[in-house]
Amino acid sequence: MLKSYLRTLIFISSLLISIPTLAEVSKGKQLYQSELSTPESVSNWRMEGPGEVTFNNGWLQMHSPNEEMHHVFWSPMDFPDSFIAEWEVQNLKFDAGLVIVFFAAQSVNGEDIFSKNVAKRDGTFEQYTLGDINSYHISYYTNAAHNPDRGHANLRKNNTFTLLQQGQEGIPTLSRTPHKIRLVKNKNHISMFIDERKVIDYKDNIEVIDGVNIGKPLGSGKIGFRQMKWTKFQYRNFKVWQLNEN
Repeated sequence: MLKSYLRTLIFISSLLISIPTLAEVSKGKQLYQSELSTPESVSNWRMEGPGEVTFNNGWLQMHSPNEEMHHVFWSPMDFPDSFIAEWEVQNLKFDAGLVIVFFAAQSVNGEDIFSKNVAKRDGTFEQYTLGDINSYHISYYTNAAHNPDRGHANLRKNNTFTLLQQGQEGIPTLSRTPHKIRLVKNKNHISMFIDERKVIDYKDNIEVIDGVNIGKPLGSGKIGFRQMKWTKFQYRNFKVWQLNEN
């Protein structure tokens, strides 16, 4: 009965995606900015896995040569438990691909994810979702080779790989236009917008789901861009602000 009840709560939360649950928020002090336009603009970012970045006409383009392996490109700083992040993306390859943003990433012991006490990662998905770092992630473009044209965005919590919300459609599979992404984390309230369209809206306030202890809401941590090996996307204008509550 409890498992069914919790599943129902998650399902209902996905239906209520257009209903605000917390006060409106606005941008405060800017915490970080990278145009993602030159090698210098990402000189202190860190790539995990065999991903490669190149630059063209003001965009950072990311892919895995010969589709060797999945990869994650981490921004350099830890962001607080409340922030607004924005960036732009555009798909460059349409036969298959999957794009994720990790955020609030921190080791399970509260250390930096690059601490010497944290196991090294090479892009293998389970190292991020079931390993020794905690995070949230949202898959917002989903056309994986094993699950083509899935469409909807998912919000998950790691390191238990728990599905918190099945959201609305992310970036359309065959879209060739740039899209603006906005990610808002207001403590335990997480929202994502694509071109002002809300695709995720969830308040993380359930610590046990289907008998699994997923823990308290996550706080501060790093943001990283993940791609599956079939993907080629380009990115620009990554900015993060403190969050003001109105």
